[in-house]
Amino acid sequence: MLATTLGIEFNSEAAWDEREQVYKASGKIFKTFDTTQSAIGNKDGLWTSVVALAVFVAE
Repeated sequence: MLATTLGIEFNSEAAWDEREQVYKASGKIFKTFDTTQSAIGNKDGLWTSVVALAVFVAE
């Protein structure tokens, strides 16, 4: 899990708000966002290709 990887003690029995405070106190918060795209495929049934990419930037 992410907490274990970051070296943060994780208690799965704790409420979400309590776990959120642990993450905030650790100073290891990640900002995330998503991008969604759609396309209309070829009317003759030809292939439509999709490319997805993920980037992780550590400061």
